[in-house]
Amino acid sequence: MPLGLEAAVVELGRIVADQPLTAVLRRVADLAVQAVPGADDVSVTLLRGGKPSTVAFHGDLAADLDERQYSLGYGPCVAAAQAGATLRIDDTARDDAFPDFSATAARRGVRSVVSVGLPDPDRRQGSINAYCFGRPEHPSITVEAQLALEQFAAFASVALGNAAALAEVGERADNLQIALQSRAVIEQAKGVLMGRHGVDADEAFTMLATQSQHGNRKLRVVAEEVVAEVVRTAAAAASAPLSPSRGRSPSS
Repeated sequence: MPLGLEAAVVELGRIVADQPLTAVLRRVADLAVQAVPGADDVSVTLLRGGKPSTVAFHGDLAADLDERQYSLGYGPCVAAAQAGATLRIDDTARDDAFPDFSATAARRGVRSVVSVGLPDPDRRQGSINAYCFGRPEHPSITVEAQLALEQFAAFASVALGNAAALAEVGERADNLQIALQSRAVIEQAKGVLMGRHGVDADEAFTMLATQSQHGNRKLRVVAEEVVAEVVRTAAAAASAPLSPSRGRSPSS
């Protein structure tokens, strides 16, 4: 059952704090279908480095038609994302603005299309794209429905921006943890080489770096192998049976 615009916006405010970015994107697409009369399939397009991609969708047809636009190099969702504007096709069978795309959409049963560019406060360009099949109850996406989609897009942009910011914070924290772990294992490997070869810390690091370059492998991987070798050797020595000489008491 459709939620309506107000309820969908309220739901948008609830989904950011406890869900990953991918889940937020999917929920935005689902809510748009429920908030906008006539929106049968919906997709979310984001531009990354100027290249468009569909990051979420409700209905496979929306994703397929997005990909058609990307392959052509133009279309309403791409143009809306680039311009931050709203583009609509009232009748795909009679559209002259995007004839190749509209012909494909018409063959797939899509009657009208509206793409709304996302507001861009964080320099994230994108669009929400609504596809209407032209059902009797909703023959097209009306001007009123377009206004609802534009209002929804404004709130969705905030939700997506917040979710993306949280995801970036989490990614930075993960990267920091990986960096700290890498540094720790490199220091351990340097200690192993210093003890094994009687070299100082700088020479031990040079040995690791040289092995990394010659093997075309990350320094962390080489360091892990050095440490793992020591662990295996120690474990093997600990589990080896005692020889008779080792097991004989001093008095015997």
